[in-house]
Amino acid sequence: MGAMSVRTQSSEQPAEAVHRAGFACFVGRPNAGKSTLTNALVGQKVAITSNRPQTTRHTVRGIVHRPEAQLILVDTPGLHKPRTLLGERLNDVVRATWAEVDVIGFCLPADQKIGPGDRFIAKELAGIRKTPKVAIVTKTDLVDSKTLAEQLIAIDQLGQELGITWAEIVPVSATANQQVDLLADLLIPLMPEGPALYPEGDLTDEPEQVMVAELIREAALEGVRDELPHSIAVVVEEMLPREDRPADKPLLDIHANVFIERPSQKGIIIGPKGKRLKDVGIKSRRQIEALLGTPVFLDLHVKVAKDWQRDPKQLRRLGF
Repeated sequence: MGAMSVRTQSSEQPAEAVHRAGFACFVGRPNAGKSTLTNALVGQKVAITSNRPQTTRHTVRGIVHRPEAQLILVDTPGLHKPRTLLGERLNDVVRATWAEVDVIGFCLPADQKIGPGDRFIAKELAGIRKTPKVAIVTKTDLVDSKTLAEQLIAIDQLGQELGITWAEIVPVSATANQQVDLLADLLIPLMPEGPALYPEGDLTDEPEQVMVAELIREAALEGVRDELPHSIAVVVEEMLPREDRPADKPLLDIHANVFIERPSQKGIIIGPKGKRLKDVGIKSRRQIEALLGTPVFLDLHVKVAKDWQRDPKQLRRLGF
């Protein structure tokens, strides 16, 4: 099997004064646990998690602050076999990001055997020579130790087969919070030396409007994913503090448009007597208020942007 090291605990290291800071990104097929892991590392909900693939469309950075290091997590969209123009454009973004980061974490769920989707990504990774790669076995709380051991061996062999040298192979469970800190301990030494790149309090540098749009999109997709898997885009037109409000009772007005591809989809989003859209508004407003820490008035409109996924002009307008 070769010299494969699986980390389960951190070895004591002498304290060193050098500060490190750099970028890491997690890759893996849809639902490999990338966003959940980002949230566990950062300790606050930043990436948009969902039980459906490809909802993380934007580079959301979560930032792990340590006295001796800063680890910036760049969340790339999933790499997949492109079927549309949007798909192709996303894949280019992914490859560009992989080449720029300091380390790539390849997430493979412990409860599913390595499949064609994983191989497709691993082959792409093998082509990116310079960037160190860490194999992260996620969702370890779902399997017994024998299944986990088999998965670790399979990942080691996958690396040997494709000529990838894993810098580490680390089993983690983000939901059970097992080995998440260890993962950070192992990623940090792979970062370049240098000062912190973001101020201490920052958890994400994603513009608030983009995060708000993602929260609305997630709420709008809840329960209708099968009917409208990707044909929803949300654009926040404006976010303005309401004037003439006392300083201790601020209110933020948010006007947002939910774009769908066809008029027939309008009814699905709005629901009978507008009930569904109202629920979407209530649900996303709560999450936006939690994110921004201020009361929000949310004004939502549903609009049709014909076949936006295939139209370059629309894609640009909708921020892709």
